[in-house]
Amino acid sequence: MRRLLASILGILLCANALWMLVAPFHWYAHIPGVTETGPANAHLIRDVGCAFLVTALSLLWFAVAPMRAWPAVLAGGAFLSLHVSVHVWDTFAGREHPHRLLTEIPTIILPALLALWTGWPPKQAG
Repeated sequence: MRRLLASILGILLCANALWMLVAPFHWYAHIPGVTETGPANAHLIRDVGCAFLVTALSLLWFAVAPMRAWPAVLAGGAFLSLHVSVHVWDTFAGREHPHRLLTEIPTIILPALLALWTGWPPKQAG
């Protein structure tokens, strides 16, 4: 189950990351809510795309070799969780409307939780 989940998350995050890297302004214009965060910055969008790509690759590696890749998935999950914390903080600080956070549950919050669950260290025998 975790390998399948890692594959699906990895593919989706990889697609998003490549879109950010190849066409940052197109990505910026087509992701709901992003234009409300300020002007587009291609360099910053590509930087974040790199972090998403590393996370995606860790998940795809986990799908192939879970016993070796789980620490990398936890690191990627940490990035996704910190990304979530920025969104939550912006909401509590009044920079974002609370309804935005609700709309981000399936696209930002849930993937972070699933990545952490996927990469959680396996139980050691004995």
